[in-house]
Amino acid sequence: MCGIIGFWKPSGHLHQDQLQLVAQGMSTALIHRGPDDEGIWTDVEAGLALGHRRLSIVDLSPLGHQPMMSANGRYVIVFNGEIYNFLELRRELTQLGHDFRGHSDTEIMLASFSEWGLDKAIRHFNGMFAFALWDRQERTLHLGRDRLGEKPLYYGWQGNTFLFASELKALKAHPDFQSEINRDALTLFLQYSNVPSPYSIYQGIYKLPPGTILSWNGVDAHSDPVTYWSARKVAELGISEPFMGSESEAVIQLEALLREAVGLRMVADVPLGAFLSGGIDSSTIVALMQAQSSQPVKTFTIGFNEEAYNEAKHAKAVAQHLGTDHTELYVNPKEALEVIPKLPTLYDEPFSDVSQIPTFLVSQLAKQQVTVSLSGDGGDELFAGYKRHIWGRKIWQAINCMPKALRHNSARAITSISPESWNRVFANVNVFLPTRIKQPEFGNKLHTLSEVMTFPNAKEILYKRLVCHWEDPRALVIDSLEPPTTLSNSQNRAQLPDITECMMYLDTVTYLPDDILVKVDRASMGVSLEGRIPFLDHRLVEFAWRIPLSMKIRNGQGKWLLRQVLYKYVPRNLVERPKIGFGVPIDSWLRGPLRDWAEGLLNEDRLKNEGFFNPKPIRQKWEEHLCGSASWEYYLWDVLMFQAWLEANN
Repeated sequence: MCGIIGFWKPSGHLHQDQLQLVAQGMSTALIHRGPDDEGIWTDVEAGLALGHRRLSIVDLSPLGHQPMMSANGRYVIVFNGEIYNFLELRRELTQLGHDFRGHSDTEIMLASFSEWGLDKAIRHFNGMFAFALWDRQERTLHLGRDRLGEKPLYYGWQGNTFLFASELKALKAHPDFQSEINRDALTLFLQYSNVPSPYSIYQGIYKLPPGTILSWNGVDAHSDPVTYWSARKVAELGISEPFMGSESEAVIQLEALLREAVGLRMVADVPLGAFLSGGIDSSTIVALMQAQSSQPVKTFTIGFNEEAYNEAKHAKAVAQHLGTDHTELYVNPKEALEVIPKLPTLYDEPFSDVSQIPTFLVSQLAKQQVTVSLSGDGGDELFAGYKRHIWGRKIWQAINCMPKALRHNSARAITSISPESWNRVFANVNVFLPTRIKQPEFGNKLHTLSEVMTFPNAKEILYKRLVCHWEDPRALVIDSLEPPTTLSNSQNRAQLPDITECMMYLDTVTYLPDDILVKVDRASMGVSLEGRIPFLDHRLVEFAWRIPLSMKIRNGQGKWLLRQVLYKYVPRNLVERPKIGFGVPIDSWLRGPLRDWAEGLLNEDRLKNEGFFNPKPIRQKWEEHLCGSASWEYYLWDVLMFQAWLEANN
């Protein structure tokens, strides 16, 4: 687990010391990702520099140093991540005549490229990775990213300079970088709580999409990424060629795949542990770790005194049953609030998933004892674990039970009354409802329902409305448009007739890489901790898509098949409970200890002077939230995280 940087200025005519100095500055910006070692490699004739910061995990010797050159001298690589099947590949390559100096997976990658070429070699890799590969023979630079998007990679052209790095802060250290904010990307952020791929918050800078390779020879026009693994094709193939075995056979096969995925991710030359919430996903991972370990696995959890947000007691019960070496830390509001000033620089671009706070805290806790930590992320996407997978299905079925004429007439009746009027009517009802079931912007939700009733491609619309915050961000962001995304581009739509499978696919290609994996990577790497995610082993993902939905959702509950595996190791009563989620009480904090901080960032004059937002709708939601007539914490957190980022980075 490391950080990589580089730039290529073919017509720059830079001297060796100039290349070295600039690359050093970019590399230093990523010291948190790799505090153990650093390296720079340059090609003066090409105008190319590659840099690497190393967090030593496998082969701690100098033989794992990067940038690394292939044995035949053709390739130079900088690589962030882990190739989990590197020992298997090493044996195969040894039989083909390759010799190895050290024991790192980086050396295996280079031998694979030399033996099979880029396109074939990358398909051999089981892992998480982002790399830059310089082909000295073809004078071509290749950027590659893992299949699901575990490891980040930003790139872009600034003038005639091509830049890339694991994080934006490294790009900003290059003298050619122009930090012009992309207002269109800001509209997307207000909807999704993140800036979705392929965009970034800066003009001209992009995220390399998962499962793609970008190649550039320094001469041709700017290239587009090429897909080598497609989640869409995996989903469509899985549905068209489903698993035909029995339920018991499915349980056996899933357990075997999970056990191997976990075992591969336990290979490390440094201390290793796991995050444990006590839920289905993390408990399954820890159970399979402990089953393969001769020592108690180190497990970590964060607790809160607010009962609605606390899973620590459940994690402790699971840990005691499995016999892990468990560490828990109950965090008071003051400790949690102290994380907030770190968020703008930790995430580098606006990011407003509130679980970013406990994720950082549990990473910080784990780092005190281990350098690698496994997590249960990805289980919800693969086995229908989100509430929207259940409720979205019910909404969809209810709509489709209505005759077409009735749907259209109902839609017209709803839209004959403005969203604002509906909001005012329902505001009187909200007063008598508990906070957890209050319906903010009820009128907008009704208008969304009417849209779903009448549109031919309504599955994507329903999903978008279930996951989005600000529904019309163009009215909020001055001089902006909403750029196309996976949700709005019809060419990206998977041919999945079932609404739940459609939502699970969209989660896999949007929410997972742009939110969950960003959160985990930045929080863990912010404290120099490597996070590993067994559920995202591509073989497991491909198998999960072949599992019929009837083995995922049963009796109104998701993850049926995964639960059957877990029950072999943990009693049902320890893990069966309503899903809490990894959150913090932002709603009450904004009315209490965060009020002054938020008021300063949402000041109307400040918003006007900065020129990004129309202050009126923001101030309205802020005032409604403060008086308790509505709970707008997630909408406000979006704006606050942009404001805090803007203050820290400009």
